[in-house]
Amino acid sequence: MKRPLDLLAPLTLVALLLVVWEISCRMTGVPDSILPPPSAIALAGAQNLPLLLASAWMTLSTALTALAMASLIACSSAVLVSVSPLLQRALQPIVTTLQVTPIVAIAPLVVIWAGFEHPERAVLVLAVIVAFFPIYSGAMTGLSAADPELIRLFEVYGASRLQKLIRLRLPSAVPFLLEGHKVASGLALVGAVVAEYVAGTGASQGLAWRIVEAQHRLETAKMFAALFVLALMGAALYSLMQAAEQRVVRYWRGR
Repeated sequence: MKRPLDLLAPLTLVALLLVVWEISCRMTGVPDSILPPPSAIALAGAQNLPLLLASAWMTLSTALTALAMASLIACSSAVLVSVSPLLQRALQPIVTTLQVTPIVAIAPLVVIWAGFEHPERAVLVLAVIVAFFPIYSGAMTGLSAADPELIRLFEVYGASRLQKLIRLRLPSAVPFLLEGHKVASGLALVGAVVAEYVAGTGASQGLAWRIVEAQHRLETAKMFAALFVLALMGAALYSLMQAAEQRVVRYWRGR
């Protein structure tokens, strides 16, 4: 468990920054449409709380669905590639090219292919693409991280390729897979938000659309409130994944 001081320190810093922000806005008289004070943001958040929570759930559910799909596709692909060096050499250039291509650049194409009447499909596909690479990279690294001495020992005892995969390579990949999923959880949320921006339609009622909607109406305080909900959601998701990683790794090491 964390010591009280470990929790108090960041909370104190955040509270201090909010106080400085509030005082600075009031002293300089900056318009709320440019930079609202925290009190105005809190008021806007309270007034629009049901709408923001509904949009947050839509974005979060899309990100979680994308994470599950990306996990299934990435882990399956990594296992298939790991047992076939030829397939790995064939797929590596394609995977690398997709990984270094900005998601914003391919988002318009995905929106067109998914159909403008179904923006939720484009949002899901783009979130899956973003979340795929950390999991795939972690799986490939983990499957290649088995102890060479153990590999030779398995070969001495005549273990088949499947036995080495199930009993040696997959267990060795567990920590890397957990780290990949932890990174991918945040990226899936980022991918969902970016896709909602690119879709540019109210048919996808996620948090990104609420931000765009508030921008068009110059409701800056509402924009900040939506950003705060998004940041809080991302931090909570990352913390849950980190806690799960620590628990599973502790159990895995004990095994």
